[in-house]
Amino acid sequence: MRIQALILALGASALLATGCARNEEPAKQAVISSETALNQVRPKAAQYLPEELQTVDAKLAELKAKLAKEEYKAVISESKDFNAEVIALNDAVVAKQTQLAAATHEWEQLSEEVPKIVQAIEGQVNNLQGTRRETAKAELASMKSLWDEASAAFDAGNPTMAADKGRLVQAKAKEVSVQLGMSPV
Repeated sequence: MRIQALILALGASALLATGCARNEEPAKQAVISSETALNQVRPKAAQYLPEELQTVDAKLAELKAKLAKEEYKAVISESKDFNAEVIALNDAVVAKQTQLAAATHEWEQLSEEVPKIVQAIEGQVNNLQGTRRETAKAELASMKSLWDEASAAFDAGNPTMAADKGRLVQAKAKEVSVQLGMSPV
């Protein structure tokens, strides 16, 4: 009876080992596939979303560590979630690129329009007298300062901030031009 139990235990161990060995190759392939997918997204993710890339890289390292520990079923299971995260990262990169392109386009339009309005206001301010002139000069100085910040943001590679600040200057310039009784530029 003892020999039968020993044979049964050895048989179960062999089946378990065979089962683990069968999962080894799919687990290795899952990690290779996951790493390949991430490497395709990596350059743009590093440029546009470096923090998110670090998070996904850490999860890849976890997958590799589990593979090294021969936790094949966990690797296979978790690689599916990992691949979904890579897809989400890629989608976020595309969204960021789209947002930056839209902000750049908006900035280009603002940089055509806003300086003309500010220049027209400056011409009008020079024709004013007294307190009204001083108030308008202060508004003009504020607009110019904010416009300089917007230009600096664009030059620094941040078209979103540039467009946001540019919109503020545009709104303020339109407000001031109405207060000064100017016709639309």
